[in-house]
Amino acid sequence: MARILYFLATIFACVGLVAIDGAALAQPKDKDQKEQSDTKGKKEGKVQKVKEQKHHNGKDLVGDKIKKDGKHQFHQNGKNSASVDVKGGKIAGVSVTNADTGNVPVKKYKTTKKMAEAPASGMQPVSFVLAQAYSLGTTWIGYSYIDEYGYEVIYWFPYEMIYDGDTGAVDYVPVY
Repeated sequence: MARILYFLATIFACVGLVAIDGAALAQPKDKDQKEQSDTKGKKEGKVQKVKEQKHHNGKDLVGDKIKKDGKHQFHQNGKNSASVDVKGGKIAGVSVTNADTGNVPVKKYKTTKKMAEAPASGMQPVSFVLAQAYSLGTTWIGYSYIDEYGYEVIYWFPYEMIYDGDTGAVDYVPVY
């Protein structure tokens, strides 16, 4: 008799799991919208995924403009124009303006890896790198935006050049 009760309890549990499987594990109606909201950038009301990231050395692009306070344009990418706001010899912010749509949202990253100036081949022999040229422990702050083609453009600056480095910065995770 006990074997029959165990068998019926097991069958009842299995039938119950099968019955709620469709309801409990069904995907929500807005599943596609949730996946797209996790991607970066917007284009014409639709959310687009980042195709690739383009890294630029912001320090070299800004150059001597860091010595004069005010807003200075330092890079042009298609219809997008990147400007830097300088206060007291430090960068207070980066803004990007599109010729057609106006202001473009800019995201702030931080990392300890030097993302700009990587060799084109991806590898560089250690014997060619000067010890003084590679600063250990430097934090890099990146300002990024999504251009009209879906590429994420990131300008990297050393932490020392930024007016308030950590404020609003999120940890950088590369897109593969």
